[in-house]
Amino acid sequence: MDNITFEIITKDEIELCRNLCNELMAFQKSKAVIAPEAFDLMNFDTRMRRSFESTPDAQVIVAKDNGVPVGYVFSDIEDVQKGDKSSLPDWAPESLRENLKNKDGFMGFYPDWDKLPERCGCLNNIYLREGYRHQGLGKKLFNMTMDWMKSFPGIDLIFVYISNGNDAALDFYHKRGFIYSHEVFGGFIKAMYYKCAGVDPHA
Repeated sequence: MDNITFEIITKDEIELCRNLCNELMAFQKSKAVIAPEAFDLMNFDTRMRRSFESTPDAQVIVAKDNGVPVGYVFSDIEDVQKGDKSSLPDWAPESLRENLKNKDGFMGFYPDWDKLPERCGCLNNIYLREGYRHQGLGKKLFNMTMDWMKSFPGIDLIFVYISNGNDAALDFYHKRGFIYSHEVFGGFIKAMYYKCAGVDPHA
């Protein structure tokens, strides 16, 4: 792993993540037990590029092996109160919409706490190709992006959203201080949050 480098990329370089992002979507589909067909509508163009280019405060760090991208992490700082976070996104398949149509109180990306910060960190994607896992590279990407999000003033909570069936990811974040929050869209996604020092999110 002596040839591994970590680089923060610009919007002009986001294309470097195309294959990696599409691999992640395929991996998530292979694990999903709820609406796996939803991932057919998720890809680099519909998810990562759209989010990265529309968010003022976003960061992508790419891990490279001899200059070849082998993994990445994508995070941003989100305005929590902007938009209806309980509405279904464009990529939600018809089966998921039907399942939730008559379900009262289903929750979106953010919990129904009385108070939420105006802005939160969001760890959107982290992915490493097979052969580069279990060697500390994921931990390195995780630590770098967490440090970046914590550097913003007033960021007290950091959220991560884990696709259903990906129990290994749930365990990864739990071991790093994330707390289970709620099921998003009837369990299609599970939300977890990280409290920055001294923060009581329910206060």
